[in-house]
Amino acid sequence: MPEIKCLRKKINGLVEQNHGKELNDKLLQHWLPEEEENLFLYADGHVSIYNGYLANLPAKYVSRQKLCLSATTGFWLNDQQGNPLLVFTGELNEKLQNAIEDNLIARLVESKAIAIPQEITDSTPAVCTIVFDREAYQPGFFMRLWTKYRIAVITYRKNVKDKWDEQSFKDHSITIGTQKKTMQLCERQTALGGHQFREIRCLTETSHQTPVITTHPSLPTATVACAIFTRWTQENFFKYMISDYNFDHIISYGTEVIDEKKKVVNPEYRKLTYQIKKEKEKKQRLQASFMALVEKNFDHSLDTIAPVQDKQMSLVETIEEKQQLIDALIIKRNSMPGTIMLSEMPDNKRYNKLKTESTLLISIIKMICYRAETALANQIHFYNRAEDEKRMLIKQIIQTPVNIFPDYKNKTLTVTLHTLSTPRYNEIASTIATLLNETETIFPGTELSLIFKTQ
Repeated sequence: MPEIKCLRKKINGLVEQNHGKELNDKLLQHWLPEEEENLFLYADGHVSIYNGYLANLPAKYVSRQKLCLSATTGFWLNDQQGNPLLVFTGELNEKLQNAIEDNLIARLVESKAIAIPQEITDSTPAVCTIVFDREAYQPGFFMRLWTKYRIAVITYRKNVKDKWDEQSFKDHSITIGTQKKTMQLCERQTALGGHQFREIRCLTETSHQTPVITTHPSLPTATVACAIFTRWTQENFFKYMISDYNFDHIISYGTEVIDEKKKVVNPEYRKLTYQIKKEKEKKQRLQASFMALVEKNFDHSLDTIAPVQDKQMSLVETIEEKQQLIDALIIKRNSMPGTIMLSEMPDNKRYNKLKTESTLLISIIKMICYRAETALANQIHFYNRAEDEKRMLIKQIIQTPVNIFPDYKNKTLTVTLHTLSTPRYNEIASTIATLLNETETIFPGTELSLIFKTQ
């Protein structure tokens, strides 16, 4: 491995070529299964906190910090096993819904991962099914994807208050990952925003009903439930990358200009909205104190009511002042636009963005490494405790030193792994070496065949 200064130079040399998007598109074609009858794609955004001072980024809500902080959002596409397929960075405050409709679909079409039918009829089958959480929830958006692109969606339903009869739920056998489970499911037609959807609910042991909706017309009920509950593979991918792959690390520093014609939320408008919200909360607390004093009057004699009434009058005056302040703030907010173009923002506060090419390239390298690690881990199916220890074992193999012996005469490159922590791990590593040798891989840029051995 080169030392870090040399490594940064090599990365910069690759970044300057600006082929990260093209590389990701080619990898996407390679990774997607061919002629998949039901192609499930999982879309979600990951917020990376920015602690620097060069960029002026809009604030985003960071769920793991429970705060609004300067951050960038990377939108990721994963397959049903949680393996990453595609990534791109949002410029401003793009929501998941906008990222899917404005960027993701175009990227899938450009990379020839999917093909949108030129003519769409009622009998046209689904091109693919995108699974996501409630962040992108909007019935009109779901129907646009279906009628315009023939892309189905599966997501959780929001704002559900009714409950279905528990007697209508039936047992269904589904497989999530490698685990087989029996779930109680029920399906009905539901009208949302003037559109009809299939709604599937899962009844838990605590009698909680988890509602799921989909626009796919023909998927079996159990398949829809399996697809939505498999979404946790993507969450697990994010968690694993944060802990093991330095997910949010910035490789190169610097900023880029954003198109000044883009519209953003007016910062002054947002500031006034926040101020109005806080003043309303203060007013509600004052009203609660006032009502508490009113209730006390019923328990006091006429001789002690006068001091309480004085407090009430004082609270009434304060409440009226708060209401006047709220009204003034609302009038001031109504006098300004809710959104403005970037060019209308002051120069010292105008949003820009971090350089995205280096982040994209490193993310692609991390995707390749994660998928390689996963592919090796999936080969350890012969080990009794593979499900619990396979990733830990593969990480140990990757981090263990090796001896490299090139033999130009016989055109071989022998890689000998040093001994691992336990004899059984050495046996597993030897089996993996045998499997790798069967691939007869040529080391890139040479004519040397790779041969793996263990000590």
